Amino acid sequence: MVDDRRDGRAAHEPWRALTERGTRSVAEARQHGRAAGRVRLRQLEITLVIAVQAGLAATIAALIAAPLLGPGAHVFAPAAAVGTIATAIGQRARRTVQLLGGVGLGLVTGDGLRFLLGSGIWQTGVMIAVAVAAALLVSGRGSALVGQAGGTAVLISSLTPMEQGLQVPRIFDALVGGAVGLLVVTLLLPVNPLRILDRTTAPIFGALTNQLRSVARALADGDADESVRVLNDLRNLDADLERLHEALAGAEEVVTLAPVRWHRRRQYHRYAHTAEQLERLIIDARGMSRWSANALQYGESIPPALPQAIDRLADAIAELRRESRAGDEHDRSREAARHSAQLAGAAARAGLHTFGDGLVADLRTATSDLLRATGCAPEEANAIVREAAGGAPG
Repeated sequence: MVDDRRDGRAAHEPWRALTERGTRSVAEARQHGRAAGRVRLRQLEITLVIAVQAGLAATIAALIAAPLLGPGAHVFAPAAAVGTIATAIGQRARRTVQLLGGVGLGLVTGDGLRFLLGSGIWQTGVMIAVAVAAALLVSGRGSALVGQAGGTAVLISSLTPMEQGLQVPRIFDALVGGAVGLLVVTLLLPVNPLRILDRTTAPIFGALTNQLRSVARALADGDADESVRVLNDLRNLDADLERLHEALAGAEEVVTLAPVRWHRRRQYHRYAHTAEQLERLIIDARGMSRWSANALQYGESIPPALPQAIDRLADAIAELRRESRAGDEHDRSREAARHSAQLAGAAARAGLHTFGDGLVADLRTATSDLLRATGCAPEEANAIVREAAGGAPG
């Protein structure tokens, strides 16, 4: 009877393992779905803000152009305003200059060639080719200047009446539109730079915290597959990092150009310094998950202090985000990082093998990078880690 029961349990083991894997897959799919939903929600919010800014800028530009520049179809004022708004956040000042330069180049080229060649299909092609070639020679590469020069040449050849001397009024049209676009994004509807940073860093902070806790659990449970899964998930954060770089540029543009946001400069720069270190922490976390997978696959012994150290590092990252959002001092995140280094030192003294040593090295590097994110100089951060790792965990 005992043997029969044992055989029955053994027969059910594959099904139990399959069920557990299926449950984990469903949970992971739900987690990814929620994360994707949050990204889409943030993108929708940004889309709505830009749409409102563009509509407002085009309306104001059209209202100003008519009385300021006289009667006529002032097409380039609202077009330039919309072009300024639609430019990527963080590059608007530079791109607006390129846009205005492209408008001027397209106007001069289009009007000049149309006066010489007349209007028609082939004339339009020649105007666009010459305008784009001239823009490429000026800029040296593809840019907003090139696109705007070609687009302006199309408008000149297709829509506007053939009269001499229209280049200067049209250039003023574009200047009014560009100025109105910058006015809207800096004075009338400037975005909150800290909100931009917080919404962009939230998925990165969340992923780092959750994945490091998963590495700690995998080490405690001896689950090498979980460490491999964490490594794959951490490799999927490149898109979030790209959005973070764009957000940093956009937020810096706002606190530089928008007077109503100047009081946020100090807090922004502190938060931005923290955010810039997240890429280093992701690299560190990838290394830790890789070392942990290898250590478990090769059956190395894992002292209890090692998963505790990684879990404490996750606590430090969670505290770092809370302090950055609130504008608080980084006392709690530094203390958690120091405690993580102490536990890593205790794990090293307990005896580790090749992959365990590599894991502790990356853990200490991550702790140092986190301390740098709190404002510590590199030398100071390394000294804190060395001192903490040499003492007993508190």
